[in-house]
Amino acid sequence: MADPIKFGTDGWRGVIARDFTFQNCRRVAQAIADYVKEEQIKDKKGPLAGPMVIGFDKRFQSDAFAREIAKVLEANQMNPILMAESLPTPAVSYMTKKLGGVGVMVTASHNPPSYNGVKIKIDGRAALDPVTKGIESWVDRTAPTRAAEIKVKSYRDVYVQYLKARADLSKIKSKVKKPIVIDYMHGAGAGLMAEVLKAKNLVEIRAKHDPMFGGVHPEPIEQYLAALSEAVKKNKAAVGLALDGDADRFGLVDENGKYLTPCQVFPMIALYLIEKKKYSKKIVQSVSLGYLAERIAKEKNIPFEQLPVGFKHVAERIATGEADIAGEESGGYAWANKGGIAERDGMLTALLFLEMMAVTGKTPSQLWKEVETRFGASHYKRIDYRIHKAVADKAIWTQKLIKKLPKKLLGTAIKELISIDGLKIVLEDGHWLLMRPSGTEPLMRVYAESDKAERTQGLLDMAKKWVAPNLNV
Repeated sequence: MADPIKFGTDGWRGVIARDFTFQNCRRVAQAIADYVKEEQIKDKKGPLAGPMVIGFDKRFQSDAFAREIAKVLEANQMNPILMAESLPTPAVSYMTKKLGGVGVMVTASHNPPSYNGVKIKIDGRAALDPVTKGIESWVDRTAPTRAAEIKVKSYRDVYVQYLKARADLSKIKSKVKKPIVIDYMHGAGAGLMAEVLKAKNLVEIRAKHDPMFGGVHPEPIEQYLAALSEAVKKNKAAVGLALDGDADRFGLVDENGKYLTPCQVFPMIALYLIEKKKYSKKIVQSVSLGYLAERIAKEKNIPFEQLPVGFKHVAERIATGEADIAGEESGGYAWANKGGIAERDGMLTALLFLEMMAVTGKTPSQLWKEVETRFGASHYKRIDYRIHKAVADKAIWTQKLIKKLPKKLLGTAIKELISIDGLKIVLEDGHWLLMRPSGTEPLMRVYAESDKAERTQGLLDMAKKWVAPNLNV
């Protein structure tokens, strides 16, 4: 029996040489080809009609896996174009918008070095569930074939020009005088900021190619950003900006070397876009993000919506013109902009944040202090707990948990239960706790936010009692 191929929240991933193999990549590539052929028959002028762009990150043998995928697609007359160099995932997304067709990105994003994966992009953003389910349905229905030769082309300059057109670079260079530290975390974004900004005060760290990512996960969260924090303090920098392994996510360290969470960064971005850029359509965010953006939306009389985890869900609202601003807990952000795409982009977010500093004349800590003063404090934390077995049915698990809930948590009444992805418990004071089981592994992701660090920890400790390894909820 061949290994099953299953696409999760953001693509298909597996451990290299165990799950993620050349043979399995060929199976996926053939399934993509068969799915696209079927859809092209239905709609020859649709978004799948253009060439297929194949990209890759800087993980172990990502380039070789991408080449193998391209060979299978070429044998199926899919007109694939393999990128000549490693580029961020948003570059692949942008090329699908510019050229049409399907994009295939070989990356495991922020996962440990032992992993690799495949993301599917269509019309400038992540493919939605009907597409990935459709690809899954074609796996192993046709034996893969391979071509000997493939087309290779560089899109680095195209992507750099796209980024340059979306930020006020002259204002950034004239107003942000102190050093700017950019942390590439050894990922696919390495060197790009120097090409885009061309500023003398730019300090680049962890730009060297290292498939082991310097011994940490290439995820821009506090526990992996000690090097960035130290570089900010050492250089007396204005800000520290971080990108994940495929550079579609963004992390922030302020001028004091302090990490700011996505629950702090997203409202800072939203407030700037609303007050300085006059954005007025809906704000959308993943259910695992915090309460401050909702408070901003309420004050500004702007619609607000929470959606399941997975950036594809919030991105769709921007793509359809329903929303202006989108965010997720893992550091992905997007906003409506002319000629842009409905996709998270770490480089673009870094440039936006530098523009925010230049336009407002404020430091990152001052920008955060303004949000905190006007809309409240945020102490956010996430912990992943191992459980005794994977949750087979989230809906059933959620209903069982609801029956066990007390009327109050930490002395505060429960105001609302949100069950669109796991169970989010919202208290009367706005503080919240989210328990979200993985559907593929024995893991429970637990998130909490309140106005005090000790209260947030108290919510997490309470959740641990419900999802402890030996407790069958």
